[in-house]
Amino acid sequence: MIKKILSVVLVLFFTTIISSCQTVNTKTTTANQTLSQVLKLAQSGNREAQFELGSMFTTGQGVKQNHQEARNWYLKAANQGHAKAQYALGVMYDNGKGVKQDYQDAYLYYLKAAEQGHAQAQFTIGLRYVSGKGVKQDYKEALSWLLKADDQGMLQVRYILGLMYSEGHGVRQNKIIAKEWFTKACDAGDQRGCYSYRVLN
Repeated sequence: MIKKILSVVLVLFFTTIISSCQTVNTKTTTANQTLSQVLKLAQSGNREAQFELGSMFTTGQGVKQNHQEARNWYLKAANQGHAKAQYALGVMYDNGKGVKQDYQDAYLYYLKAAEQGHAQAQFTIGLRYVSGKGVKQDYKEALSWLLKADDQGMLQVRYILGLMYSEGHGVRQNKIIAKEWFTKACDAGDQRGCYSYRVLN
């Protein structure tokens, strides 16, 4: 069953990474400004503008797509504590775009964002500890981060938490609590949660 959990987690993880790459261009206070205005703000040290420029270079929106340039601007914002920029750098190191692929560096940037309360980063860190990718596998640590992500409404977490309680990974095995998590996952539209609930019944 542990192989099943790991395979599910890895699929979710890579789906999350791909999704993150597509959605990293989050609207910010500078989103409606022209490139020259954003560039001027970024060069003056405005971390939101630096993040916005990184997003623009990631997606090629308004500029020629350039992952190395995106990395440079994300790094400037990340060094000023910008959680979204830190998460974006984690994605880049995961995928090896604009940087040499490095799962440990990816983990470190995810962790910085997660520690600031970035829900997607908390979810990703939780998955890392389940799979052991870039870190030593640790189900208890995974549980801690996944619960933090759930507290912020990350619906994808619930099925994984159900699996952990169902199999006793990081927690004492408890089918009743597992069913509760599967029910929450099902209620959120995750059909795997619905199926797993029926299996436990």
